[in-house]
Amino acid sequence: MTVLPADGLPLAAEFPDPSHEQWQRLVEGVLRKSGKEVTGTAAEQALSTALEDGLTTRPLYTSNDTAPGTGLPGFAPFTRGGRAEGNTAGGWDVRQRHTLTDPARLNEAVLADLENGATSLWLTVGGPAGIPASGLARALDGVLLDLAPVALDASGEFDPAVRELLRLHEEGGVPGEAVRGSLGGDPLGHAARTGTEPDFEDAVRWAQVCAAGYPGLRALSVDALPYHEAGGSAAEELGFSLATGVAYLRALTGAGLSVEAACAQLEFRFAATADQFLTIAKLRAARLLWARVAEVCGSVDAGAQRQHAVTSSVMMTRRDPWVNMLRTTLACLGAGVGGAESVTVLPFDHALGLPDAFARRIARNTSTILMEESHLARVIDPAGGSWYVERLTTELASAAWEFFQEIERAGGQAVALRSGMAGERLAATWAARSRNLARRKEPVTGVSEFPNLTEPPVKREAAPAAGASSGGGLPKVRRDEAFEALRARSDAHVTASGARPKVFLAALGPAAAHTARASFASNLFRAGGIEPVHEPVSVDASTVAGAFAASGATIACLCSSDTLYAEQADTVGAALKGAGAEQVFLAGRPGEYTGVDGYVFAGCDVVAVLSFVLDRMGVA
Repeated sequence: MTVLPADGLPLAAEFPDPSHEQWQRLVEGVLRKSGKEVTGTAAEQALSTALEDGLTTRPLYTSNDTAPGTGLPGFAPFTRGGRAEGNTAGGWDVRQRHTLTDPARLNEAVLADLENGATSLWLTVGGPAGIPASGLARALDGVLLDLAPVALDASGEFDPAVRELLRLHEEGGVPGEAVRGSLGGDPLGHAARTGTEPDFEDAVRWAQVCAAGYPGLRALSVDALPYHEAGGSAAEELGFSLATGVAYLRALTGAGLSVEAACAQLEFRFAATADQFLTIAKLRAARLLWARVAEVCGSVDAGAQRQHAVTSSVMMTRRDPWVNMLRTTLACLGAGVGGAESVTVLPFDHALGLPDAFARRIARNTSTILMEESHLARVIDPAGGSWYVERLTTELASAAWEFFQEIERAGGQAVALRSGMAGERLAATWAARSRNLARRKEPVTGVSEFPNLTEPPVKREAAPAAGASSGGGLPKVRRDEAFEALRARSDAHVTASGARPKVFLAALGPAAAHTARASFASNLFRAGGIEPVHEPVSVDASTVAGAFAASGATIACLCSSDTLYAEQADTVGAALKGAGAEQVFLAGRPGEYTGVDGYVFAGCDVVAVLSFVLDRMGVA
């Protein structure tokens, strides 16, 4: 007879609880088999992963990994959500972005989105990348504004765009208390993007108007995307958003609004990446941090942060863009689980130009599938209580708060932008990340890993240029940019010569000896647009010269086991040099081989190697 424990859950009740030390000993045994002699906490650290901002993801989290109390959803400190019901009532707001410059084409696109799952619109107004404010009426023709909230990105024509949008609501008979959406005023975000001096006057004035007559309309956006898109880390993105939000609070309360009314005018925008757990923790940490700001300002209940998450443009690739669907799905999952009220999924062809109808449909359906089929919105804060997520949330919030204090000590967000402090910090972060990308410690599928040289490029209509910033502004970076430059050189060579640059893979011994390293080398060279020639399958000192000459390559790479390298690398390398090889690489760790000029191995600077190879081949 089984006796149920007091909690009524017999699962594993008859087994003894393993200790942390027992688990560590098992880890030690596994690492010992791979040649690592480490014990105790060192064994656990060997399996840990270093993140940006000085954070570390450990392999095991237990109930001993305590975190401060998170409270309940809808209550301070709002870590678990700004609303008690979360997104359970109707899911998150599916907010689709549009950057078309023709009002008629834009109208066709927004109607299609609203008819097929989108629940709100994010429109670019003004400047070379948006419609004119006068075109809003045509763009929104047929849109039921009482059902479809509009969020503006109108830094170029903020005041006229807001006036026109409110006029359209009034003409449509929508009362002020029923107007929903965001006016998108963001003078500091505009300064970050353009390098111009921020002007708070229009944003503050419209915030006063909204507070008085449009309770569901938020006048200001605290947009952290410029800092993410310039290469910032999660903690830096949060720190800049806090400094921006505090600057807006000061301006609004200085204009006569209460802390509660000022906080109600702010919507925060964050990037969601394919690292779903970091995205979840970032959104939770953002709410925790803003609740602390509201508490310090004297109104903790005003700290329920309204969040808009946008899938990261930094992670979007131009090569093999279909993989972007997987990246945006993970990002959307992280945003939804993290508790964002609005989510924008960028189309998979975002990096190539204007999205087509299929790409916009996939973007909409990503949210629909996660909500309607995966039921992600049916649970409030589903990651809450996870020892890993709670710990990561706390550590990320701590790092972000420290950086926020650094910005405040420097004079605030405007000073950080004006002085160059923000740009220098972001550039340093991106430089460190670029080194990891170049070494493929942060792999990019379809670009730095498993590239397909035969796949035809995806063509899209060019997106309107955002226009050059008048004072510099922050740059926009992409994870694929270094490899994209290499591939572009290869493509130009194809256009000029009719063939891709080639490298000859000199595989020694049987397949069992060379397959792993031949696959590694093939993958590495393809990342630079260099076609590997592995024919014949195996060579030796007597056959390699003829095979190399037949390949049409000028550079070769030896691929085999360490044992066969010791026996044949010198003679085969000499034979390749005698056959005209300008450079002979070896796939493996550097050693003392007289016939070898360089080495390719896991962790090497792949971008530097490929740049050197293309230079040596004369590929301009």
